[in-house]
Amino acid sequence: MNMNMVDFQSQFYLPMDWDWLVEFLKGMVKPVAALAVVLIAVILSFMQNLGLEKEMVYSIFRAFLQLSVIGFVLQFIFNQDNTGWILLSYLFMVSVAGYTAGQRAKHVPRGKYVAGASILAGTALTMFVLVVLNVFPFTPRYIIPVAGMMVGNAMTVTGVTMKRLRDDIKIQLNLVETALALGATPRQATLEQVKRSLVIALSPVLDNAKTVGLISLPGAMTGLIMGGASPLEAIQLQIIVMNMLIGASTISSIMSTYLCWPAFFTKAYQLETKVFSSD
Repeated sequence: MNMNMVDFQSQFYLPMDWDWLVEFLKGMVKPVAALAVVLIAVILSFMQNLGLEKEMVYSIFRAFLQLSVIGFVLQFIFNQDNTGWILLSYLFMVSVAGYTAGQRAKHVPRGKYVAGASILAGTALTMFVLVVLNVFPFTPRYIIPVAGMMVGNAMTVTGVTMKRLRDDIKIQLNLVETALALGATPRQATLEQVKRSLVIALSPVLDNAKTVGLISLPGAMTGLIMGGASPLEAIQLQIIVMNMLIGASTISSIMSTYLCWPAFFTKAYQLETKVFSSD
């Protein structure tokens, strides 16, 4: 009977391996030590009566928590090596990015959906081209980080484009209405406003590409070098990253201007005055 019990335990008892947790906690020693510079910022904020101490502490705590959770999630996804997890992670990032960009352009009707659809179109098309050209293999370890960079960048550009376009049309409302009265289409009547909003939104991305490596080393390149990769390999990856950021951001921002028009104009080609009445 004792032998049977031993056999039963050996078959069904699964000891838990906590080595991963120990290694994680050991690795967190340096990030915790880096809190010293945050402490300096908190002290300076207190001395200058800025009132940012609580926000600084909350922000860094939230960053610690979010990055730790996402680290475990990514570790799980990488171990699964499943296409479904890639798509699920990508759609989650797009959803959060669309909501955030829509919040920036809060006066644009259905702005969250417009932003989400624009970000999805720009990043998905860019990712498809990169995979077809075999620039990146379609695996979680490559696609999820690359998609995260593209979605984050497209989120910022799309939000700025939508907000700027709506604000510019509001400022030049009479000019746009005059053009419509003379027979111009919504596209023709707002052509200058669209161009201006796109140039303003995309300029930081282009400026970053023009100065990359001269002023600071980008995050992807820095991470590779610190991880032991050759600087030449890191440069090659960073060039790919800059290319895909410009492509995804441009497509997403242009798409957002097209998707904004139905909310800005009626079917009779008249301005929706309620969209531009609020500040």
